Amino acid sequence: MVLIETEYKGFDDRLGFGGQHLAGIPGNAGHMTPREGGFHLFGGEQAVIQLPDKGIGVVPPATLVEMTLGTSKSALHYYDVSLVDGFNVPVSMMPVGGGVACGIAACETDLNVCCPSTLVVKRQGKVVGCKSACLDAKTDRYCCTGEYANPKSCKPTIFGHLSKAICPKAYSFALDDASGLKTCKASRYVITFCPPN
Repeated sequence: MVLIETEYKGFDDRLGFGGQHLAGIPGNAGHMTPREGGFHLFGGEQAVIQLPDKGIGVVPPATLVEMTLGTSKSALHYYDVSLVDGFNVPVSMMPVGGGVACGIAACETDLNVCCPSTLVVKRQGKVVGCKSACLDAKTDRYCCTGEYANPKSCKPTIFGHLSKAICPKAYSFALDDASGLKTCKASRYVITFCPPN
């Protein structure tokens, strides 16, 4: 579990997300990558949370926790659990407080057990991830880029439909804003890797 507190003000350029305080609880499996106005948190095999100066990369397929923290102009936080880059571990992100309009972003089920065989990623004979169609095919159609970079032509793939059916609280394809993106103004968010069902 990772606890994110958003009630602190100020600016910490080293972290790159407006000085909001982040606290990791030992035993987590994941990585945090700051980005302008927010960060990415990746589930992974290492039991540490890292806050590097420049961030770190991740090798997909990876379940992503994405968040853009509020600013002085807009206090709302935007967040999601994204399967756009595939899936490797179940995760949930829940606001603490913030009101009834705040939603839970999550994929709490292990998609690896039902991953189509063409999208399976194995290491040492064990399934460790499920690629998205974009990651597998790397085409404009499946990645919602080029002529497909708009809501009319960007549609979920079979992986998108499968992941949305199993994980309805997660972002399943590149333009899944309607059901995948959550907003809230909470003082804390709890991110749990491999949450109990």
